[in-house]
Amino acid sequence: MAEKMVAPPQPGDIAPDFTARDQRGAKVQLSALRGHPVVLYFYPKDNTSGCTLEAQEFQSHLPEFQRLGVVVIGVSPDSGQSHGKFAEKHSLGFTLVPDTDHAIATRYGAWGEKSLYGRRYMGILRSTFLIGPDGTVLQTWTKVKPKGHAEEVLEAVREL
Repeated sequence: MAEKMVAPPQPGDIAPDFTARDQRGAKVQLSALRGHPVVLYFYPKDNTSGCTLEAQEFQSHLPEFQRLGVVVIGVSPDSGQSHGKFAEKHSLGFTLVPDTDHAIATRYGAWGEKSLYGRRYMGILRSTFLIGPDGTVLQTWTKVKPKGHAEEVLEAVREL
C-alpha cells in the first residue's frame, strides 16, 4: 500500500507544528520557538557520507546562525540514541530530532518515494525549511545537495 505523499509547505504557509524529544531527551516543540527564526532540515540517516557532510557544514556555520538568533534543528528517522552518538562523534551543537514514524517528515512533504538502482522505496527527501519568528515558512529547499547547502541557508537568513 502506497503511503500518501504531502506537498511541502510553501513560503507564507504556517509551518506544521510538532513536539518531539531531541538527542538529549529534551522536549522540542516548534511553536515554542516563536520569536526565533528556525532552520528545519530533513536528512536520511546519521553517519552516512552526505548526511555527515551536511551536519558538519551546519555545525561550522552554527556560531553565525546563533549570532543571528536562529535555531537549527535536524530531523531524520534515526532513534534518539543514534542521534546522540552522531552528535557526540561530530561535536554537533544543534538539536537533532528523531522521527522514527516519519510523522514530522510526512507533514513537511519530506517523506516520499525514492528510487535507487531501479528499486522504489519510501524515504526521506532531503529538504530544508526556513521558518520565520512568526511561524511562517519563509523559504523551502527541496532536492538538497549536502555540499554547500548550509552556506546557502545562511545566506537566506542574512537577507532577513
